[in-house]
Amino acid sequence: MGRKIWFLTGNLGKVEEAREHLTPLGYDVNQLMVPKDTIIEPQSDSITEVAMAKIEQAKSHLPGGNDSEDMLMIEDAGLFIDALSGFPGVYSSYVHETIGCDGIIKLLSHLITEDSIRLANLRSAQFRAVAVLWDNGKVYIGNGHCPGYISTKIVEGNGFGYDPIFVPYDLDSDGVSLLAGEYGEVSTHGSPFGGVEVNIKKKFSHRSRALNDLFNQLPSA
Repeated sequence: MGRKIWFLTGNLGKVEEAREHLTPLGYDVNQLMVPKDTIIEPQSDSITEVAMAKIEQAKSHLPGGNDSEDMLMIEDAGLFIDALSGFPGVYSSYVHETIGCDGIIKLLSHLITEDSIRLANLRSAQFRAVAVLWDNGKVYIGNGHCPGYISTKIVEGNGFGYDPIFVPYDLDSDGVSLLAGEYGEVSTHGSPFGGVEVNIKKKFSHRSRALNDLFNQLPSA
C-alpha cells in the first residue's frame, strides 16, 4: 500500500468518498477517530482557520504522534446566508442543533416576495466547504461551494442538516453554478435538497468540489 492518509471524521461515507479518489493515486485512506470533545473549535469566522486549528490539535492523535510520517486530512463546511451577514457560517452545526431549520426560516420571515428571482436574491446563501491535508508540515487546501437560496418552507424527505430549506442554483453542462433565475442542464426545479434524490444532490455537492480541488493538487504517492 502507498502512504497513509488519516481522515479525521465520524462519517464513514466521507472516508469511502476519499478512498474512491485517492486509492488510484496510491494513497491508503483510513478513518481517524478521537474521543469526543478532544478537538476544540476556535472562535473564527473562517472555515479554513477552523480546519487548520483542528489539524494542529489532531496531529498528536496520529499513530506515532507528532513524529508520524502519515498524512492527516480534515474537511469542514458551513451554510453562509447573505442577509444574515454570513450567519450561521462556522457555527452551522451548533445553530442547527439549537434552532434548526425552523429558526432559520423565522430569521428570514421578513424577506418574502411573489417574484421568484427576487426571492432567490433576497434570500441568497451558499454552502462552503474546505478540505485540508497536512503532510509533515506541508499543507494542501481545497475549496468548494454551492450557491443558492433559502426557501420559505421546509421540505421533508432526503438529506440532512439544512437540506430541507436550501435550494441550489442550476448548473450548466460543465457543472458550473448559474445565477438566480437562469436555467441549466442540472436543476432541482426550485426544490430544496431535501426534496430531491441523492444522486441529483451529489452533482451540486460543495464537499465533493472541495475534495476534488484538494485531490487535483496531490501528486501520486
